[in-house]
Amino acid sequence: MTEYQQLAALLFPHVTETVDDLERRFPPRELKEGARVTRFAPSPTGFLHIGGLFSALISKLNAATTNGLFLLRIEDTDKKREITDGVSEIIRGLSAFGVDIDEGVIGFEKETGDYDPYQQSRRAAIYHVVAKKLVEEGLAYPCFCTEAELTAIREKQEALSFDTKGYYGEWAVYRDTPFETQKQLLSAGKPWTLRLRSPGDPEKRVAYDDLIKGRIEMPENIQDVVRLKQDGIPTYHFAHAVDDHFMRVTHVVRGDEWIASVPLHIQLFKVCGFRLPKYAHIAPIMKEDNGGKRKLSKRKDPEAAVTYYAEQGYPKESVLEYLLTLANSNFEDWRRANPTAPQSAFPFNLKKMSTSGALFDLDKLNDVSKNVISVMDAQTVLDKTLDWAKDYDSQLYELLSADPDRSRALFSIDRGGKKPRKDLAKWSEVKDYFSYCFDALFETSLAELPENITPDLAVAVLDAYEAAYDPADDKEQWFERIKALCAPLGCTPNVKEYKQNPDAFKGHVGDLSTVIRVAVTGRRNTPDLFSILQILGEDAVRERLRSARAAFDQ
Repeated sequence: MTEYQQLAALLFPHVTETVDDLERRFPPRELKEGARVTRFAPSPTGFLHIGGLFSALISKLNAATTNGLFLLRIEDTDKKREITDGVSEIIRGLSAFGVDIDEGVIGFEKETGDYDPYQQSRRAAIYHVVAKKLVEEGLAYPCFCTEAELTAIREKQEALSFDTKGYYGEWAVYRDTPFETQKQLLSAGKPWTLRLRSPGDPEKRVAYDDLIKGRIEMPENIQDVVRLKQDGIPTYHFAHAVDDHFMRVTHVVRGDEWIASVPLHIQLFKVCGFRLPKYAHIAPIMKEDNGGKRKLSKRKDPEAAVTYYAEQGYPKESVLEYLLTLANSNFEDWRRANPTAPQSAFPFNLKKMSTSGALFDLDKLNDVSKNVISVMDAQTVLDKTLDWAKDYDSQLYELLSADPDRSRALFSIDRGGKKPRKDLAKWSEVKDYFSYCFDALFETSLAELPENITPDLAVAVLDAYEAAYDPADDKEQWFERIKALCAPLGCTPNVKEYKQNPDAFKGHVGDLSTVIRVAVTGRRNTPDLFSILQILGEDAVRERLRSARAAFDQ
């Protein structure tokens, strides 16, 4: 037995399994040629960021377009920063916006798939098997440095103005410690971390082809980085290499803040004898700020949290549609050419992603969402609004669910056809948008009259209309009655005529319709007025006409 093997036995006496055993337990996946296996691997240390959702979506699409597989792995080794039920928050966030998981963590202490466990905190035994092998091969060693000693090393390097600071070369004080000394320190119970014995050369460079950024070349890693912390828990760098290999991940999609770590990650895969996955590094989602750009901030920007979009009531289809416009610049052209095609039909391509940060624009999201909602049928809009209101607006839920047929008719106004109205961007806007249809929410507005209509004329219009109003009229008969009111009131039924000679008339037929609209809805701009009157019913219409008349008369 070599000294390296003896050292490994001292460090890992409990480890009896081998890397070959792991290879048999987690064999290569039986997928079609070219199928990609991707993963989203967040830490449960806070809310799901919109950037995280974006990254998960790209990973999901990258797998889906190749008939591959997308898995969720939870990197929960940092227990100090973990929040209560953070895993469920992540899963709810992904699920709420349609990023469905094929394999991995699917709930609190729930997993699906044959490459489990999918939470790093439950994979310690796997990491220790690989770590033991590296020690046996002389590729890792125990370091007994205290925090004070490591601080002293950094301070010396700073005092000497070293360009490269860290634990490497002559500064790696335990790198070449004789076995007998290591044995004595271990016997004495000296705490240790496990470090990589880096084979990196400061004169050499490493290159790789990023699927988004293109060819990238950087210096080799020379740092003897920590593999296992004193409690036996792996660092992110080591854990992700082991996990990606034994979960057979082929493509890693992640934020471009990880590019600086790629030389280390390439080195880790090589010393472990693992096949390197393909990397695709996504630029961060940016926000305009005082003429410049910055990353969306968890502290400053409420829209950074995925929960914001659920609370506001954005349909998941809208959020995904907008994220796809950020993901591939050709998505909008594709959507115009395929207005009714499902999002899954879009030929997503990693190579068409921007290499610089996409600019997140809530106004653009609202425009996209209005388009998405405009093509939904009335029943879908009602169902989705009720689903949202059940959690976020109990009053709206009660109003809509009290009479589903009436509510469906309400959402049917100006819906369908080639030019549907595009007024709603999110379900939280529904209450205000349709408030006039519910007595509990309706308020008469005196400030909404057309500028050329005096209160006296408004009173006269309402008196005349109430006398002529017949709820049995169809739309054409209804409008003819309004036109017939014009001449006796000094107005014209012809808008063009009014525009040609405005001094000759008090108003036109559109003004009369507006007076009626304001009386029964409190607004000058609403969907089709005739449909609204039909839904309100005769009693409510007459009551509102009289209330408005009294208000205008004062």
